[in-house]
Amino acid sequence: MASVTQSPVSFTGNLASKPSASDLLKSSSNSVCGVPLKALGRAQLGAKRRDFTISAKVRKVKKHEYPWPEDPDLNVKGGVLSHLSPFKPLKEKPKPVTLDFEKPLMDLQKKIVDVQKMANETGLDFSDQIISLENKYQQALKDLYTHLTPIQRVNIARHPNRPTFLDHVFNITEKFVELHGDRAGYDDPAVVTGLGTINGRSYMFMGHQKGRNTKENIQRNFGMPTPHGYRKALRMMYYADHHGFPIITFIDTPGAYADLKSEELGQGEAIAQNLRTMFGLKVPIVSIVMGEGGSGGALAIGCANKLLMLENAVFYVASPEACAAILWKSAKASPKAAEKLKITAKELCKLEVADGIIPEPLGGAHADSYWTSQQIKTAILESMDELVKMDTEQLLKHRAQKFRKLGGFQEGIPIDSKKKVNMKKKEEAIVASKTSEVELRDEVQKLKQQIQKAGKLSADHPEPGLKEMVEKLKREIDYEYEEAVKAVGLEDKIVMLREEVAKARNLKDQLTPALKEKIEQLNDEFNKNLPAAPNYPGLKYKLDMLKELSKAQNMSEKSTNTDKLKVEIDKRFKEVMDRPDLKQKIETVKGEIAKSGVSEVVNLNQDLKEKFLKLSEELESEFKAILVSMGLQVYPRPVLEAKAKLDTLSEETDMIIEDVVNSSNLKDKIDLLKMEVANAGNTPDAESKSKIQALEAEIKQAVAEAISSAELKEKYEKLQAEILEATKSSVGSDGSLVKPNVEDDQSKHDGSPVEVNSSEANRSFV
Repeated sequence: MASVTQSPVSFTGNLASKPSASDLLKSSSNSVCGVPLKALGRAQLGAKRRDFTISAKVRKVKKHEYPWPEDPDLNVKGGVLSHLSPFKPLKEKPKPVTLDFEKPLMDLQKKIVDVQKMANETGLDFSDQIISLENKYQQALKDLYTHLTPIQRVNIARHPNRPTFLDHVFNITEKFVELHGDRAGYDDPAVVTGLGTINGRSYMFMGHQKGRNTKENIQRNFGMPTPHGYRKALRMMYYADHHGFPIITFIDTPGAYADLKSEELGQGEAIAQNLRTMFGLKVPIVSIVMGEGGSGGALAIGCANKLLMLENAVFYVASPEACAAILWKSAKASPKAAEKLKITAKELCKLEVADGIIPEPLGGAHADSYWTSQQIKTAILESMDELVKMDTEQLLKHRAQKFRKLGGFQEGIPIDSKKKVNMKKKEEAIVASKTSEVELRDEVQKLKQQIQKAGKLSADHPEPGLKEMVEKLKREIDYEYEEAVKAVGLEDKIVMLREEVAKARNLKDQLTPALKEKIEQLNDEFNKNLPAAPNYPGLKYKLDMLKELSKAQNMSEKSTNTDKLKVEIDKRFKEVMDRPDLKQKIETVKGEIAKSGVSEVVNLNQDLKEKFLKLSEELESEFKAILVSMGLQVYPRPVLEAKAKLDTLSEETDMIIEDVVNSSNLKDKIDLLKMEVANAGNTPDAESKSKIQALEAEIKQAVAEAISSAELKEKYEKLQAEILEATKSSVGSDGSLVKPNVEDDQSKHDGSPVEVNSSEANRSFV
C-alpha cells in the first residue's frame, strides 16, 4: 500500500467549518488524512481555490517471479505453454532409499562396487567376476520381486522416489498445460488438472500429486487433497464433458485430508458431489492407480469405466496399519492385515474391482520411470480405443454396471466351484470306538511289514497306510484320555474350564494370567492322577506307538521333500546346461580335447587345460548360485567329510549317554526325580526343591563322567583338528571356495576328471 501524507496547509471559508464525527470517521480510509470528503466537496464548489501538496511513499515489495522466461524456447517438449508449469526437473538427484526387504540385495551390490573399485585401483581384469556377480544380483532381484508379500507391495507403493503424476504426464504427452483453481477462491496443489495430447488426441488429465522431496511434500500436503482440490477436479470434469474430452485420472493418495478446516469446508460433500457427477459424465473415463489409493479420497476421482493398477500399487478402504490397530490393537500386525484386506493389484483383479495390471520394472516403478510411463501410455490407448467405440448410453451403462456388480450375490444360484474351495467344510461327527490292544498291535505290525516291503520295491511310496494309522491312533488316544478323565473324576472341572476359556476368547484375544494358572493347575492334577486310571497301561502303549509311527512319518515326508528337491535341482541344472552360451563353450572345449587325442586331463597342454578348468569353474559357480538361490548351503567336500565324522561321533556319544541312563543305578535316580517333580507340582516347598536339585546334580555328574572318557576326548580333539585343517584348505577368507591353480589341480586330481560335487550335469560334460 502506498502511504500518502499531507503537508500542513490552512483552510479558510467553507473549509473552516467544523467536521462532524461521522465525517472524520469516513475520512479515515481516504488518501488525505484528517480532511472529510464533504469538506473537500464543498471546497471545490467555493469561490476561492487553495493549493496544497500531497506526497506519497511507495513501499518496496519482492519482485514477482513470473515463470515465463525472458527468451522462451518455442520448440520445447510439451509446447510453449509448458513454460508456465512450476513443475521443473529437480536440481539434485533424489537420494536412493533402500526398503527393509531389499537389504540382502545391497550386499551383492556392495560386492560389485568393491570388485569394480579393486579393478580400477590394481588395473587387473575382473570382468568375469563382475559379470557373475551382476548375474547373481539380477537373479536375486527377480526372485525377490516375483514373490512379494502384500505389505512389501504397500512399502513399494509408498516409496519416496516413486514417479509422481506429473512425471508420468510429461513422459506420455506431447503437449500439456496445467489448469488451476476451483473458481471459488482456492487452488489445491495436492490435485493437479490440465489438458494434454497423446498421439494427437486431446485428453483431460487430473490426479493426486505428491512431492519428490520434503519441501515439495509439504507444499503438496503429501498428496492429501482438501475440498478445494476435489472441487477443482469437479470443475474440470464439467469442462471435459462440455467439450468432449476423454478423462484420464491418476490416483496416488493416502486419503483425503482430514483436518478440522477441511471438515468445516465440506470434505464429505465435495467427495460425494464428485462420485455422483462421475457416473453421469458422457465421456470415457480411465483411472490409473499408480501408488496407494486410500479410501474415499481415491474414489473421488476413481469412478471410471476402466480402473487399471500398476503392478505394485495398492487400493484400500483402510490402510493396513489402521486395520491392524482396529482389529489387533497394534499396528505391528499390519503385514497380517495387508494380506487379509486383499489390496494388491492381483487380488483386486480377481475380485473384478480392477480391470487390468500395468507391469513395472524389477525394483519398482522408480527403477525406470520412463519405461513405466510408456506402459501406462500403452494401457491408456488400448482402453480408450475400446471405450470410444461405445455411444453415450452404452458408456454410462458400462460405468454403472462395473460398480453395481461388485460384491454381488444372488440367492438360489449355485456357488462357483473355485469359491467352494475356500469355504469352511462341514464338520462331521466322529464316533469314538475303542479298538482292542491285540487288534491294534496286529495292525501296527502288519503296517511295519508293508512299509519294509514297499521300501524294497519302490522309493516313491514307502508309507502305505501310515497316515491313516497315525490318524486312527490319535482318535484312539483321544478316546482313552476321555475315559481317563471320567475315571479320575475331573470331567465336570474340565467342562467348566472349557466354558471359561471360550468366554474369555470371545471377549479378548489372549487368556488372562488367572485363567492360565487354572489350566496349569488342572493339568498338573490330571497328570498326577493319570497313573491311577484303569486304562493307563493301554493309553501309554498307544502313545508309544504313535510316537514311533509319527517319527517314521516325519522321516518319510522328509525323504519325499528331499526327492522333490532333487528333481527341482536337476531341472534347474539342466536349464543351465541347455543355455546356448554354455552349450557352445562345452562343445568347443570337447572338440579341442577330441582333436588333441588326449583322454586324461593331466596330459592336456597348458592352454587347453586352463580352458578346461576355467569352464569347470564357471559351471561350478552357476550351480552354486542355483543352490544358494534355493536356500541351500553349499559346502566343499572336505567340510562334508568332516561333518560326517562329526555326526558319527555325536551318535557314539548319544549311545554312551543312553547306556549310562539305562543302567540300573541311574535309572532309579531318574524315576525318583520324576516322582519328586510330579509330587512337588508348580509350587514346590524348600525340602522338595533341595531333593530335586540334589538328584539333578547326581544325574548330571554321572553323565559327565561317562562322556569324559580318554578315548572319546581323543576322538573329539582329532576331529576338531581335521575340521580346522579342512576349513583352512578349502574355504577362502570371504567364505567362498578357494580357486585352485593348474599345478595344484594336476597334483590333487592325479589325472582324474575334475568334478563339481553337486552336479550330475557337469560330471556328464567331463
